[in-house]
Parts: sequence; C-alpha cells; structure tokens
Amino acid sequence: MKKPLLILICLIGLASCQQPADKSIDQNIKPEASQQELILRGKYLTTIGACNDCHSPKVMTPNGPEPDASRLLSGHPQHEKIAPIVNTTDWVLFSQGLTAFVGPWGVSYAANLTPDDTGLKHWTFDQFKTALRKGKYKGLESGRDLLPPMPWQMYQNFTDEDMKAIFTYLQSLPAVNNLVPAPVSPDKLIANN
Repeated sequence: MKKPLLILICLIGLASCQQPADKSIDQNIKPEASQQELILRGKYLTTIGACNDCHSPKVMTPNGPEPDASRLLSGHPQHEKIAPIVNTTDWVLFSQGLTAFVGPWGVSYAANLTPDDTGLKHWTFDQFKTALRKGKYKGLESGRDLLPPMPWQMYQNFTDEDMKAIFTYLQSLPAVNNLVPAPVSPDKLIANN
C-alpha cells in the first residue's frame, strides 16, 4: 500500500472518531420520555410502591382480597360503612378492604387518586410533589399533615422523574367518582373500656 493512501485512510478514520461539531448534542441528557413511556413507568412504580394495597377497594377472590379493577386507586368507598371503632393507642386496625385505618391518630381513609373531581383531577404536578415530599393534604403547603399509614416519608425519596411518571399514570386512569370520607379525630371514637 502506498504511503499517501495509508495516510488518507488514517485521516478519514480519525475524522470519524471526532465529536460532532454541534455542541448542543449532549450524550448525558436523556431525551424527554413520551406520554406512553411515562404512563408505563408510573404504573410500574405504583405497583411496586404498593399504592393499590391501600388506595384500591378490594374484591374477595379464592386467593383473598385483590384490587377491584373497576375502581383502581379510587380510595376508600364513600358508602362503605365500617364497624364501630374503639379508640386505641396500642393497635393499628385496618378495614376488611384495607382502605380505612384506625390508630392513635383516629380514623384515616385512603384518598381517591383518580382524575375525577373527587380525586386528583384539578391537582397540578407541583401539588402532587408537595403531597409526597412534605406530606401535605391536597398538596397544599397550608394543608393538614397526611395521616398514617400513608408512607410519604418513604415516597419523598422518589426522583422528580419518578413522581412525574406516577402523576402521569394516575391522570391516565379512568375517573372514579368517589368522595372519600373525612378523617375522624381520636376524641370522636368510642372510649376503650
């Protein structure tokens, strides 16, 4: 092989290894996820985050209670009565559907997370982040604290990208009209004799 041809091949090879002249292309920046990718990621995160355990009404199956697919993440059913509740400081009790909870804080009910007027329809992403990062009701800085057993202290560690995926997934669900009851303070419970 002639020396000029070898030099030319080497120069072409070196030129192909150089960075593109366009500095706006940054290999470390991930492209924006599509809506469908966000929904799939959000569904995955709500599944492994066990959101259905408390926020979805249950149906009884031969394998025990399972989330009701027609009411996923719609919170404690507004018309579901719970048994008289005793004020307790030693126990935490769950309703049969696992959507109502009793403890030293009183009674709390799992919220409706669907995009209905009675759920998250009018929430902004910033409100959603405030609810999970700061444990504030309706994601409002001036709101009351979220009540147990909502594990917002763990969920506050989600990245903003994960929270965006979860919020996008929740907004994609069928809206379920379900006005969850207000919490009950401990002084309103039957005294434990």
